[in-house]
Amino acid sequence: MTGVPEMSMGATVACAGVAVWLLGERQDAARRARLLLTSGEGPGGGPPGWRRPAGELRHVCGRLRPEWWSLVAGLVLAMLGASVLPAVLGAAGVPLLRRVRLAGRARRDRERRADAVVALCGTLAGEVRAGRQPGEALLRAARDCGGLAGAQATVLAAARFGGDVPDALATAAGQPGAEGLRGLAACWRVAVDQGAGLAAGLDRLAAALRAERDQRADLRAQLAGARATAVMLAGLPALGLLIGTALGADPLHVLLHTGAGLGCLAAGGVLEGLGLWWVQRIVRGAEAAA
Repeated sequence: MTGVPEMSMGATVACAGVAVWLLGERQDAARRARLLLTSGEGPGGGPPGWRRPAGELRHVCGRLRPEWWSLVAGLVLAMLGASVLPAVLGAAGVPLLRRVRLAGRARRDRERRADAVVALCGTLAGEVRAGRQPGEALLRAARDCGGLAGAQATVLAAARFGGDVPDALATAAGQPGAEGLRGLAACWRVAVDQGAGLAAGLDRLAAALRAERDQRADLRAQLAGARATAVMLAGLPALGLLIGTALGADPLHVLLHTGAGLGCLAAGGVLEGLGLWWVQRIVRGAEAAA
């Protein structure tokens, strides 16, 4: 009977030893994992881990222009569908998307320039009301808030050396978004020629420009729903392809390797392009009318 407790005692000691060994192995593995994840290298200073390639990949993707993702998507679909047609369509989409991106940048620049003109008028009115001469006030206002964009040097030179400031302002108003400078030129001409109050005219001009800016922002907010609907409808064909692939129907093979599929692809692309063009035409018509 004494052998049983001794055997139990030996089994307990053996189990405790195995548990200690497993705990030590787990702690060692956790330590190696922490070293790998925090430093990006192995515990022995070996080759870089996964963080460095991932960081380089994110850097490359971050520097990639948005329009080039069209080519990337085309190449991926070309490999999945075993056809060169998606790659060709992706390459054709690069200039179209670049045009959209540049148009968006031009619109944002135009809006920023319009905001700067409004700020210029308000600041100039405050400087004139503080007792400064119009030329000095224009120099200070342009230095503080801009608003003259590429024509700033010409306008400020005219203001500093007694040139034709209204003519310089009218020339600067030819820049997109700087149309409000025509009103500033008119206020300046009336104030100089007829002795009218420049500050009062600038206040009314700034109020009118703010009202026009708020009207454009309100119209843009009202049209945001139509644009979002157009984008959602444009993405439905891609969703259909994903659903068909999930169901095992292999829609890429049907579209890229059969006559009926190619016909459907061509007709669908033409109809979707016409739909997007029509929506953009409606939106631009509403903006122009406003």
